Amino acid sequence: MTSTDDAKQAVRRRVWDLLEREGMAPPGVHGHIPDFTGKDDAAARLADLDVWTKARVIKCNPDRAQLPVRVRALQEGKLLYMAVPRLATPKPFYLLDPAVLTVPFEIAATSTGAPGIAPTVGPDEMRPVDMIVCGSVAISRRNGVRVGKGAGYSDLEIALLTEAGLVTRDTAIATTVHQSQLLDEELPDADHDFSVDYAITPEEVVACAPDRARPSGIVRKNLRPDQLDNIPALR
Repeated sequence: MTSTDDAKQAVRRRVWDLLEREGMAPPGVHGHIPDFTGKDDAAARLADLDVWTKARVIKCNPDRAQLPVRVRALQEGKLLYMAVPRLATPKPFYLLDPAVLTVPFEIAATSTGAPGIAPTVGPDEMRPVDMIVCGSVAISRRNGVRVGKGAGYSDLEIALLTEAGLVTRDTAIATTVHQSQLLDEELPDADHDFSVDYAITPEEVVACAPDRARPSGIVRKNLRPDQLDNIPALR
């Protein structure tokens, strides 16, 4: 591990410990995107933003913390792309179209419900993405630097869509988090990491000002052997 990796892991442990100790997330949060208390309120604040209202195509992570975001997107008639867990299929995104779904949105928008009812698609079959909503472990209030759970999938998902021209500098990136995950400090980041434009908690909306441009695609020198072996889209 690099010094940046070590620094990120220290931040994760601190946030995970706090959330679990204070009952802000269920026990067993270590290693996961926190399923934080107040996630419905955070999703409601997100839905009040103009950038959300105008968006017709949303890409969101499959974690429980962002389930209210995904359900709201479908309820509002938005087209939703959700990553296949671990990007493990040749076509690594589920296509959730509320106009054709035949099961309740609360089921369709889960990682267990989507496989049975939603087709998988690759970037060549997808529409341009208006807004991305990601899960996070920690966010810097000042510049939107994000620390995820450490697997690297969110970075790769955005990089794949950026290389395909489906995500551009005009695509807003937001995250919903507990107030305790929003930190008043600099956070470590690497050249393949993206920052968020909006951090939304149950209590507030923070418009962030990232210090640098997003990666223009996959930073191939940073790919791990297990990623190359297990993610078909990277081949």
